[in-house]
Amino acid sequence: MSKPKIIEDANLSEAWSRAFLQVRDPGEVSPLVVMIKNIAGGKPLEQSVIRESLDIALEAKGRPSCQTVANTIFPNGLWNREAERRCLFERYLSVYPRLRRSDTRNKYGLYFQRLIAFGCNDQGRGGLNQLEHILTTWNKGNHRRTALQASLFDPNKDHTHQRQRGFPCLQQVAFAPIGQGGLEITGFYATQHMIEKAYGNYLGLSWLGQFMAQEMGLTLDQITCIASPAKREWSKSEATTLAQAIERNARYLGKGGSGG
Repeated sequence: MSKPKIIEDANLSEAWSRAFLQVRDPGEVSPLVVMIKNIAGGKPLEQSVIRESLDIALEAKGRPSCQTVANTIFPNGLWNREAERRCLFERYLSVYPRLRRSDTRNKYGLYFQRLIAFGCNDQGRGGLNQLEHILTTWNKGNHRRTALQASLFDPNKDHTHQRQRGFPCLQQVAFAPIGQGGLEITGFYATQHMIEKAYGNYLGLSWLGQFMAQEMGLTLDQITCIASPAKREWSKSEATTLAQAIERNARYLGKGGSGG
């Protein structure tokens, strides 16, 4: 296991790339703290060549894309920024049973479902809407930091004797006002797979942060992801091949294309 690492960057793609390279050789880093800071306009920058190279590698192994992973944290395609937030919650819960059935990896639930219906039944009904509670508390003027957090780990469901479970790796998210009208979102991971999940995790946290910032009258300014440990789940040779593909494509685009 390598020593603890801290990555800071203003670009989501580059932050992931730097974090991935930290884990590639040792295979595991604990803890790994990735901070995407100084987000202009509330939406983090990306380098398309990095995300596209990763998605190609994921598709070749039959793994979900970065966007698919991100959607488990926040369903960005269902969010109408002009509508009341209850519309998003209602739309998501109406399709949740289908989402759960469509992929065996969702058999224990999805992160956004736990954020808006914690402790619900298999159909997504009942439970506590943690995001609504946080927003109501904030908008009533109670800005206590400990009130601005939500749990993903459910002891009633997740304390099992399984050797491997796979969900939920994300244990908690916390929101905190920073600077002048800024918002930080922090995600805590008990385990994080750096190739198949981390980029999508950062992207999903950014979408969730943008949603919460809008509803709180703030602007997303920072994303912090804490993983203990962060793991290279592919072989070292496969990880090296991926790193080379990213570097090769970046050089190609640098001659006349755009990586933004």
